Amino acid sequence: MIKRLLTTNSNKFIQSSSSQSQSLFRLNNNNNNLYQYKSTSTLTVNNNNSNINNISYIIRRMSTEQKIEKVVIVGSGPAGHTAAIYTGRARLEPIMFEGFMAGGVAAGGQLTTTTEIENFPGFAQQISGPELMDRMREQSVHCGTRIETKNVLRMDLSKRPFTLYIEDEEDKPVLAETVIIATGATAKKMGVPGEEEYWSRGISACAVCDGALPIYRNKHLVVVGGGDTACEEATFLTHFASKVSLLVRRDEMRASKAMQQRVLANPKITIVWNTELVSARGDGKLLTHVTVQTKGKEPEELAAQGLFYAIGHVPNTAFLNNQITLDETGYIITQGHSTKTNIEGVFACGDVQDKIYRQAITAAGTGCMAALEAERFLSEQH
Repeated sequence: MIKRLLTTNSNKFIQSSSSQSQSLFRLNNNNNNLYQYKSTSTLTVNNNNSNINNISYIIRRMSTEQKIEKVVIVGSGPAGHTAAIYTGRARLEPIMFEGFMAGGVAAGGQLTTTTEIENFPGFAQQISGPELMDRMREQSVHCGTRIETKNVLRMDLSKRPFTLYIEDEEDKPVLAETVIIATGATAKKMGVPGEEEYWSRGISACAVCDGALPIYRNKHLVVVGGGDTACEEATFLTHFASKVSLLVRRDEMRASKAMQQRVLANPKITIVWNTELVSARGDGKLLTHVTVQTKGKEPEELAAQGLFYAIGHVPNTAFLNNQITLDETGYIITQGHSTKTNIEGVFACGDVQDKIYRQAITAAGTGCMAALEAERFLSEQH
């Protein structure tokens, strides 16, 4: 069983004991971390990242007793890491399953696909999405969070402690007193040629996040979509673009009448009806052109320096198997102004329960809420 976890600024020591052996792990915080296990045999694991992924996994798998975790965090974006930081500082010893390409996105969530961020507080200069998430991850570990790069396949939330089944080790599920779900939502893509090559280099799924970046200023920008979100994003982009073209695949929009009127009245927005995106191309560095096809016409190439998808997101909730109450589009429904779900002890934060704002800073805020509510819930149980 695990006996003690002690974290210092420069070193981390984890000691485990059983009736059969004494084990000592040591993690040096430098570029070549070394994990050592001394018992009847010797195990050495080298890792170039300053994290405790491997050591957490090794200890958990070695344990002869089933430990009940106080807090398990599923997901690793701004919401998940904020929850990790707060629960870690509260000495709740959280464990995070950050996922491995869950929802088709790297651990760290949607921000890992963003090249430049200007609107996250505390950074006067631009910071890349991957760097911001690396810093959050480092802070989570510093505050005592154990992080494993594994996916949670499914959960049994019918009784407490809750049971989480982890990828590649379903034979040894994780038990938890509380669960914080921070799995986010994945932007829908169109799969057209050039999309992957120029993603975050002229193609984006968030105008509010990226539209103000220098590469889009005073340029022709294209928005794909016909709903309220597409209208909102097209309108937002007019503050920076020289012109905005809104591609609508039908001869009418799904947006509310009020939003349609706002778009139609904006001199910077041109609605291109019955038109679909065919492909995107660039100069090898940034997007320069898009090819579109209007019904009944030949494909046409347009000069465009920005392409924004406003065709929706898919919340990453399939693994919940309808145990948590969801709305009609799959987002988790939380109670009032809280992160509580319909199951006591299960909390949801970030984009998995927010289809309106979808910003890193709002996700972080709900991550804080989930952590505080989980801490309060645990204190009331003991």
